[in-house]
Amino acid sequence: MPVISYARAIREALEEELERDDRVFVMGQDVGAYGGAFGITKGLQQRFGKRRVFDTPISETFIVGGGVGAAITGLRPVVELQYADFVAIAMDEIYNKAAKWRYMHGGLFTVPLVIRAPEGAAHGGGPEHSQSPEAMLMSAPGLHVITPSTPADAKGLLKSAIRSDNPVLFLEHKALYGMKGEVPEGEHLVEIGRADIKRPGTDVTVVAWTTLLHRALEAAAQLEKEGISVEVIDPRGISPLDTDTILTSVRRTGRLVIAHEAPKTGGAGGEVAAIVAEEAIDYLAAPIIRVAGADIPMPQNSGLEQYAIPGTDEVIAAIRSALRD
Repeated sequence: MPVISYARAIREALEEELERDDRVFVMGQDVGAYGGAFGITKGLQQRFGKRRVFDTPISETFIVGGGVGAAITGLRPVVELQYADFVAIAMDEIYNKAAKWRYMHGGLFTVPLVIRAPEGAAHGGGPEHSQSPEAMLMSAPGLHVITPSTPADAKGLLKSAIRSDNPVLFLEHKALYGMKGEVPEGEHLVEIGRADIKRPGTDVTVVAWTTLLHRALEAAAQLEKEGISVEVIDPRGISPLDTDTILTSVRRTGRLVIAHEAPKTGGAGGEVAAIVAEEAIDYLAAPIIRVAGADIPMPQNSGLEQYAIPGTDEVIAAIRSALRD
């Protein structure tokens, strides 16, 4: 299998879907000739033309609202918000219009809209450009919230999202753009709502996504040297959440650690913990432990921001704590 970057995998997904379906188009701030804030759409306008890939005004409400309008009339828009933090500006269009209009209109139309939104701490972006807002949209019935952690999943999930008749918030992590990994050749689709066991284990379950997935895998590799077997699950998204895979694992290991970059308070890890507590508390041999970002605004400094988000050592400490009980 070819080895490509996370960023390249996203671009390939866009290229292939633009080529496959002439209803697909891309719009957002500077996505045209400039190629987007992070260069993901570079070259797409030259290849597919200004009617298929084009710039918009600096208005997130218009970008998402225009995408909703295009989607309900039969097109398949992929709209880009330069930073995931900006979902707050377009909240009504995302939380109410995109998520609920199919239901509110009795299924007369679908809303096949993809909102690409780069999230997470990277490059000292600061409090308004480095957040991970997945939990903010988790409570929007009708909206799918996807968090790809690897190049293969980024490509396969984005292609599936573009083909879906449901609105999808595609949260790609900025710090992962340069990460490389194997991506299957040919038609590669990843099912939305299906978790992936990235590493099997028997002693403790770790549920983690985006950057924390990789730190969880590093922690598991280190602890394996001590004879500790860690199962690492990537949910690949928090809505729909693959509770069956998580519960099956927890019922086998009896211990659960949840790791994500967003702050702990109000984070999606709390919902995962609540589901496990409701459905599998009798199987738990130790309290559920959450490893998450600090409850502070993200520092606008590339060095300081690393102190605001958990690292491999914090994941290891949480696993050890779970095993002590």
